[in-house]
Amino acid sequence: MEWKLFAHLRDIAGDETVGVDVEAGATVEQALAALVEARPELHDELFEDGELADHIRLLVDGEDAFAAREGLETAVRGDTELALFPPVSGG
Repeated sequence: MEWKLFAHLRDIAGDETVGVDVEAGATVEQALAALVEARPELHDELFEDGELADHIRLLVDGEDAFAAREGLETAVRGDTELALFPPVSGG
């Protein structure tokens, strides 16, 4: 399964996609843990006080994991598209 990373998360990880291996029946939380295991330098950008930082947007198959899904408990499959967006500004 692959995580798509955007903006400075991509720069920190050194790539715009990071492949991770998770067991069948895994959750977004387990896939996120696998991502941080593969790219530990992302940890401080993604987490605050042990929780996913409020400013990070997590998408599962193009939908907000918390608004349209079951958050970190959302089940994933090998073809699930996962993406992380940090805050973006500009104009």
